[in-house]
Amino acid sequence: MPSSASRSPVRLSDLIPAIVAGLISVIVNYGGTFILVFQAAKVAGLSPELTASWVWSVSIGVGVTGLFLSWVSREPIITAWSTPAAAFLVVALATTPYAEAVGAYMISAAAFVLLGLSGYFEKVIRLIPPGVAAGLLAGILLQFGIGAFDGMSLDPMLVGLLIVAYIVLKRFTARYAVVGILALGLAFLLIQGRVDLSGLELQLAAPVFTLPEFSLNALLSVALPLFLITLTGQYMPGMLVLRNDGFSTSANPIVTITGLGSLLMAPFGSHAFNIAAITAAICTGKEAHEEPSKRWIAGIAAGVFYILVGVFGVTLAALFMAFPAAFITTLAGLALLGTIGGSLASAMADAKSREASLITFLAAAANITLFGIGGAFWGLLIGLVAYAVLNGRLPRREPVVNPAAETVTRKGAAN
Repeated sequence: MPSSASRSPVRLSDLIPAIVAGLISVIVNYGGTFILVFQAAKVAGLSPELTASWVWSVSIGVGVTGLFLSWVSREPIITAWSTPAAAFLVVALATTPYAEAVGAYMISAAAFVLLGLSGYFEKVIRLIPPGVAAGLLAGILLQFGIGAFDGMSLDPMLVGLLIVAYIVLKRFTARYAVVGILALGLAFLLIQGRVDLSGLELQLAAPVFTLPEFSLNALLSVALPLFLITLTGQYMPGMLVLRNDGFSTSANPIVTITGLGSLLMAPFGSHAFNIAAITAAICTGKEAHEEPSKRWIAGIAAGVFYILVGVFGVTLAALFMAFPAAFITTLAGLALLGTIGGSLASAMADAKSREASLITFLAAAANITLFGIGGAFWGLLIGLVAYAVLNGRLPRREPVVNPAAETVTRKGAAN
């Protein structure tokens, strides 16, 4: 993490790219995977009120925790709901009573609080070689980079316009390239009438409390898989995204705060939220700001946008989901190009770990799914085994001490 994170003055010109990066991460999250929440709610037979409460709780929880962590750490700590867990719930809620599922959410969240307080997760993160971590991130993001060009066959005008505009803007004003394609893409969709705002009515969401019930069946069939899926599919790659871009905030407070937030929001429907991985990379890289010390603004912006969506429940979430898929995938892919390139360069930089990093990259890109556990975990595991075999051991990494962060902590303690 940059040493000047907390002391560098923030100018107006610093705000625009960082705020837009935060906005894009929110749009990609709602436009890309939030449909899983609605599918799970439908499978569970939830009423519109309970579904709106789910949207409210997970959005407010994500927004508040991300905003708080980014402000305290002065780093872009982007939080999000657990996407693999939402996909799992599409199946699990078909056979689990909703009140018992809520109880399982609370057990899983409490386990994350205990994990964060124990400090073990941070120790595991420090053991991962930088090259392997970079290869993992590049592999996870590769499909999003490919997705930026995939839509050419389906929507050539929109995708072609965004790609050409990105290249031109990158040549003349690299700092505002992503800002430009977002504005241009939205204008293009509005002119074509593909995004209809006339029927948009902002309605405040009302949280609905569900009294949790606890059962052994829900513990084993929902809480345990929820914990493991979120840990391996979200927390692990999410922390490696931060490390890859040079940020050094300990995983312990992140796991503790998001776990506590999930615990508090579970009775209102939130299944789990955690540090983000893919959408975090939009805010932790150069596209958010050339200076790493200014990228924390993107975390604040993302938190505010999530809270706004939460306040209005399904209204704004549905709006983001109405964007054409080609627009979402192209926007995400182009915003992540710099991070993909930087990750690949870092993965190949050290000759000692180059082959293990390449194996990690390819394994993660293959998106292997076994025993219900996603590709990020298996890619990392294969990469670590390859590193250990090729080098004879796994390195022990010393914690990175950030003088600026220590200064902030001491000041906060003094206050």
